[in-house]
Amino acid sequence: MSEHLTGNDELVRLGYTDRERALFGEVGDGSFEPARVIRVDRGMPLVGTANGAERAEPATHLVKSAGDALSRAVVGDWVALARPEGHEMPIIEAILARHGAFSRKDPGEETGEQVIIANIDVVFVVQSLSGGGINQRRLERELVMAWESGAIPVVVLTKADLCDDVESQRALAEEAAFGVDVIVESAVTGEGIEDVRAHVPSGATAALLGASGVGKSTLINRIIGEEVLDTAEVRTGDDKGRHTTVARELVTLPGGGVIIDTPGMRGLGLWDASEGLEAAFPDIEELAVKCRFRDCTHVSEPGCAVLAAVEAGELPARRLESYHRLTAELAELSRRRDEKAWAEKEQTNKSIAKAVKRFYRDEPKYRGR
Repeated sequence: MSEHLTGNDELVRLGYTDRERALFGEVGDGSFEPARVIRVDRGMPLVGTANGAERAEPATHLVKSAGDALSRAVVGDWVALARPEGHEMPIIEAILARHGAFSRKDPGEETGEQVIIANIDVVFVVQSLSGGGINQRRLERELVMAWESGAIPVVVLTKADLCDDVESQRALAEEAAFGVDVIVESAVTGEGIEDVRAHVPSGATAALLGASGVGKSTLINRIIGEEVLDTAEVRTGDDKGRHTTVARELVTLPGGGVIIDTPGMRGLGLWDASEGLEAAFPDIEELAVKCRFRDCTHVSEPGCAVLAAVEAGELPARRLESYHRLTAELAELSRRRDEKAWAEKEQTNKSIAKAVKRFYRDEPKYRGR
């Protein structure tokens, strides 16, 4: 890699660190250049390069492997670009190994994975204090997914200026976000803005996760100090908003650091999130080691320390119910994936058997045997 790229200010602003430099050194023959995916529009990535932003085209081998979640460039990905002579756009030849990838179950496939964003260090799980207040069940689900990504989750409660009882809402959030930092924020008064900013140091990448209308884009605008992202009014009473952010987009922050804004996602199906489940419910996991049976499901078994904690009022019954719901969802996903794998194996075996039969039928020396 040429020296002017390793020290380029534009790449550093996009989060290019020693880690990315080392990964990039393992790709290709030195003729590629590094870039980061800023956004993706209809399958066409906009990438940030040493010389600014431009459209890039995925290489043919990546397009052919598009069914593989690791072969689709997503916002936050670091990629290797080639510039073939006579080609109008640069070509994405490789996607560097990811860390901190946020995934969900693909809404369009029963057992498929959809990678949403990649290479994130912090996930801000955002809920609004206006309207109906904290949705603990959604918060716990989002925290499971955030922990599973490998990033550090931080809960941000927006629109504090519109809430009459901030402390009770904060308490609900802290109950659902056991052991996770909770920041109360107001774009109107400026409360909490610096606390959020402090979680995104130079070289780090953060992502915002939350429903439409909770104030994600407004939060980014306040951190930056100018209107770089569109915002929209929300209905009073229920805090529902339009999907103002229609695509995931990477934004650089003054002084260093990167934030990825995401549109409000209605479908948040879990994907392979067993570790995230444990991390999001450390209180239950800590109690579980005291259960009489190692395979205790915390439903009706004798000697269950988790149920005993609920009986004693030490663990909210609602929280255990949420844990059971998420556990059941992961178990069902695992069952469906196993069924699909078995069906695909059966189909492969049938295809091989047919090919062998055709070979013996068509080969002259075996014909008639």
